[in-house]
Amino acid sequence: MARSGGEVGDNYARQPLLPRKASYTRSLSHAGDELKSFRSCLRWLCVDQSDTPRAVVSWSLFFLLGLFVPAASHFLLIYSPARRPYDLAVQLSLTAVSALSYLCLSAFHRRYGLRRFLFLDKLVGESERVRLGYTIQLNSSFRLLALFLMPSFAGDVAYKVWWHATGAGRLPEYLLFFGWRGAAWVSEAAACGLELASWVYRMAIFFLICVLFRLICYLQILRLQDFAAIFREESDVATVLREHLRIRKQLRIISHRYRAFILSCLVLVSAGNFASLLLTTGHHHTEVNIANAGELALCSIGLMTGLLICLRSAAKITHKAQAITSHAATWHVLATIESFDADTEEPTSETSANAYPLSNSTAESDEEARDEDELDDMKLMPSHVNTISFQKRQALVTYLENNRAGITVFGFVVDRSWLHGLFMIEFSLILWLLGKTIGIS
Repeated sequence: MARSGGEVGDNYARQPLLPRKASYTRSLSHAGDELKSFRSCLRWLCVDQSDTPRAVVSWSLFFLLGLFVPAASHFLLIYSPARRPYDLAVQLSLTAVSALSYLCLSAFHRRYGLRRFLFLDKLVGESERVRLGYTIQLNSSFRLLALFLMPSFAGDVAYKVWWHATGAGRLPEYLLFFGWRGAAWVSEAAACGLELASWVYRMAIFFLICVLFRLICYLQILRLQDFAAIFREESDVATVLREHLRIRKQLRIISHRYRAFILSCLVLVSAGNFASLLLTTGHHHTEVNIANAGELALCSIGLMTGLLICLRSAAKITHKAQAITSHAATWHVLATIESFDADTEEPTSETSANAYPLSNSTAESDEEARDEDELDDMKLMPSHVNTISFQKRQALVTYLENNRAGITVFGFVVDRSWLHGLFMIEFSLILWLLGKTIGIS
């Protein structure tokens, strides 16, 4: 009887994540698993391509709201160019970034499946703390997505409603429904609705892939926190080495999957912002104000927000991964001191206390430091330190110093130094552009 129940439970656990697609059987799941909300969100955003009908709907909606509506909005509804002079820059920037995001999401979804893409298949050997923390973050990801999306959408709703309301009755005759002027408000409402749907669709696709990248990086942070605990629990250097190699492999996989997106997004967002700056500060015949440049500001803020989510997540996980080297060096020093104290004839508790300067009082007095780096706030208590030789500890620290993990973009480590260099390059280009347009030297 027990065997029969076990077989039923095993068959239930091995139900395919996307049952109508044979190629997705590698991503095993069940109907009530932690991906239920993710699959629901993908269906609402129409990026679920688990079978042929859904793939057709997904691509059709992308061509309609992602490409056709922006093009029609610019070439058909811009009958008075003086009122929306920056519409071309807005449409090109947002459409290019959303198309890049959609293509990346489609490739990830088709090639890996949800479980592999979100590294849920790697959680089998993780601790309960990692699994619980990742599940909580998984469930709160869509609230974070709404938090980023709603302000942008609300601002665009206010702008588009004002623009169409003030332009009612002035649409070209061939765009009016039923060919009579009484349908002007209906035509304006339909045009406004399509433009708003296109805006929220494109912005949601872009924010979705940024939030997913942040989620994946958060999982690696949880793993690094568990890895730091090995220094006070394990006495085998080989175990520490294997765990670090596993984390480095995961970070290389993330870097390989997202490097093209991060670099392309950086180029597209920077190019769009520089074009917007050139249009607004150059010798343009239109006056720049909130009425004609409001949508341009909303687009730039939204794209910069998504890019900063990716860059901050990448830099944060790199910083956490590289902090392991400092953590291991501190552990090595304290272990060496402890071994010398053990050899003395009259060891005192005062000497032992001085060997471990990371006390509770110090940690409690520095709340900001603890929030900045959880790894450095752990108390180092190498209970099995005497079983590890000095040479093994030194070899481990040397290995960590020469094999630092982190998120890379085609060989460049995305850390704080990389972000500082990127900021200086962008700032120099902005000053150069302003010098050419408004005369800043």
